[in-house]
Amino acid sequence: MSMATRRFGTTKEGAAVTLYTITNKNGLSVSAIDYGANIVSLMVPDKNGVVEDIVLGFDDVAGYEVNGCFFGAFIGRHGNRIGQAKFELNGKTYELEKNDGANNLHGGTPGYHQVMYQASTTDNSVTFTRVSPDMEQGYPGNLEISLTYTLTDENELKLDYVTKSDEDTLCNLTNHSYFNLKGHKGGEITDHIVTIKANGFTGTSDDLIPDGSIVDVTETPMDFRKPRRVADDIDSDYAPIVLAGGYDHNFVLDKPEGSFEKVAEVTEETSGRTMEVYTDLPGMQLYSGNFIEKENGKEGHIYTKRTGICFETQYFPNSINVPEFTPCVLKAGDTFRSATVYKFV
Repeated sequence: MSMATRRFGTTKEGAAVTLYTITNKNGLSVSAIDYGANIVSLMVPDKNGVVEDIVLGFDDVAGYEVNGCFFGAFIGRHGNRIGQAKFELNGKTYELEKNDGANNLHGGTPGYHQVMYQASTTDNSVTFTRVSPDMEQGYPGNLEISLTYTLTDENELKLDYVTKSDEDTLCNLTNHSYFNLKGHKGGEITDHIVTIKANGFTGTSDDLIPDGSIVDVTETPMDFRKPRRVADDIDSDYAPIVLAGGYDHNFVLDKPEGSFEKVAEVTEETSGRTMEVYTDLPGMQLYSGNFIEKENGKEGHIYTKRTGICFETQYFPNSINVPEFTPCVLKAGDTFRSATVYKFV
């Protein structure tokens, strides 16, 4: 196991950005930067030992300063959508940035993926820390944030989130990496075979805001309880698919609340790469890259629609506004801990 660092450029504000790369004994490596705690690359051998970078991203910090698609992004203070860009907590209404029509998406400005973090390292991990100040993005409380990326010799990339606030607040953190198991230049991910341990998904309004309903996946294009290709029904006339332009849905994971379990698997046959997803959170957003439009990515490659797929572990979107859902409220003085693992087998 080894850790290496190098300069990754300078932000528009003049901050020097460092790239941290962890490599395990099997030749698998992960690289992340202290600007936004973004995952920049994930190098994984295929069935023949050929190593490819399997996440979408950029070659320099300038790309991450724009990054409208959230490639590799650390998302907070609240991942996914909040309806009408507002919520009530302890009798007070908080107004958020309307950056997704009338709604809020992925926290607001500044995004957690577009601020600088302090970094500390070990041989197999890098930890990014920062305090998100009271009312940043419109959320109450000074939130102490710690995100650790750990790589193991069992080919696990572990994401450990730890936060603490001095006021009651919302905390729903996730990672928005786009995977393409053929390599980041591999084209559409519709040939990937996906399994998700979920009997239902959260129903939504026309603007993709969960309404409190849980829709049974049985005999629908949302049923991934057995392995299926993404392409099988991604262009079906099923109303939730049509609304989202493909997959962009929160799956209700079939496991006890708070338990850490394997919840998904994705395989690409030509490379032989398989990735498993583990989490202790109740939901996971499957997103098939429906809104990628000619993004200038790494190595001069242009990313387009459906060239990456996301597995975003999370609390249910809009949970604070839906009585039927468990809200992602972090009480003052309490410590929030959560873990997600992407494992290559």
